[in-house]
Amino acid sequence: MVVVAAATALTACGGQAKGDLLQQIKDAGVIRVAQTQANPPWNFLENGKPAGYDVDVANELARRLGIKKVEFVASNFQSFIAGVQAGRFDAVIAGQTITDEREKQVDFSRPYQVNGISIFVGSNSSIGGAADLEGKKVAVTAGTTQAAFAEKSIPGAEIKTYENATLGLTEVGRGRADAALVSRFQGAFLAQKNGLAVKPAGPLLESEVNGISFAKGSTAFKAAVDKALGDMIADGTLTAISKKWLGGLDMAEQLKGV
Repeated sequence: MVVVAAATALTACGGQAKGDLLQQIKDAGVIRVAQTQANPPWNFLENGKPAGYDVDVANELARRLGIKKVEFVASNFQSFIAGVQAGRFDAVIAGQTITDEREKQVDFSRPYQVNGISIFVGSNSSIGGAADLEGKKVAVTAGTTQAAFAEKSIPGAEIKTYENATLGLTEVGRGRADAALVSRFQGAFLAQKNGLAVKPAGPLLESEVNGISFAKGSTAFKAAVDKALGDMIADGTLTAISKKWLGGLDMAEQLKGV
């Protein structure tokens, strides 16, 4: 799927779709997909080009919807909802957790991945779980559910906010933070790729169910996306994508019962 940089007309405003979002995207011939491009193995830049699980899902989804091109737009978790509402992009495919608060502002597809919050600490750390984090310096990525979890569930911790998980884990590895809250898959991937002296500690703190978000009221678009995702699960495509990027994990299997 070709990644293009050309801008297209706004498709949403104030969180409500204007007309048929699906038809607007098809008429434009391009879907604008927001990602952080700094969240491996989900989505990141490899040799200057978007890569990862979310990128492959976006490209396959566009193909099945009959959309010729995908434009990947760099953004961040703090700006995803506002960007959808303002029409700066058509959809967010970036591991965005489905929450009640977010569902008041945007619509979500059926789940396309599950994840879990994990504690990562220095290689020689004695921290064994959430109970050990009180009074500690805890790194999180701005605007994520991990950040919200830390603020709510770790009393007395000094929350240190970073633009992406790589920066937070690097701070832990260098001893400038005591722990980082990161998805288990992402943290393990980043630690190995960057040679960081960190390790997961304790059980998962919280499981997350992630969906694709888009402007509220996009009924036809949601129906088409949900069907395409269902077909990708049924025919093994999502399994192949996840095994490619997630160390052999079968995401379709993980989604059963969600």
